[in-house]
Amino acid sequence: MAEPVDPAALESLQARYRELLARFESNRGEFSRLARSVLRIQEEERRRIARELHDGIGQNLTALKHQLALLEPHLDEAGRRRLAESVLLCAQTLEDTRQLSRLLRPQVLDDLGLEAALRWLARTLGEAGAPAIEIEIGALPTLDGETSTLVFRLAQEALTNVVRHADARQALLRLVHKAGTLQLTVWDDGRGCDPERVLASPGAGIGGMRERLRLYGGAFELHSRPGEGCRLRLALPLSTARD
Repeated sequence: MAEPVDPAALESLQARYRELLARFESNRGEFSRLARSVLRIQEEERRRIARELHDGIGQNLTALKHQLALLEPHLDEAGRRRLAESVLLCAQTLEDTRQLSRLLRPQVLDDLGLEAALRWLARTLGEAGAPAIEIEIGALPTLDGETSTLVFRLAQEALTNVVRHADARQALLRLVHKAGTLQLTVWDDGRGCDPERVLASPGAGIGGMRERLRLYGGAFELHSRPGEGCRLRLALPLSTARD
């Protein structure tokens, strides 16, 4: 015969369970806040380095290019050929520096906002022989800098994966706002993938996207099968993102 349950002991056990659950939720919330702080610091460092590349190294390379050009009248034919090669190398390095600066932190995101930055991203990726990327953006509410940065980084990772791995001819990025939630969809008609395998890969950018989105209370869906393209759906509640 089973012994009767002691009500006082049961109540104590339930209270202990509630206490542990509350402590777990508190620790999880604190971890999310710390992780989001790290992401903010990373973005600030990206912004600083991008500014240094553009305003420091970029301007020095521009000045060097002009100084080299001034030497042309004082050189013979062989010297002019070498000078032309040096000017070309300087110009290429300048363009590489500017491109790196934009990739680290596109100035258009800070100056013109998220929509302009996403359209710039699609044009930039399309210049390298990437699939044709269509952008559809609905009416958006006013977004703070952190939310805009989060959405841009998610879109950047998603489209970069399409360009590098999908072997697609067409891609679509759609961003809309519905019922207090930003919904980002990225679709391509490429080779597709096994979602479980991709998400389980420790070095996969998609897994990192999912974890970053979770820090802001977002939802993540990846739908794909080999040979049938890929559809990525991300939902970000603005009330949580602004906490």
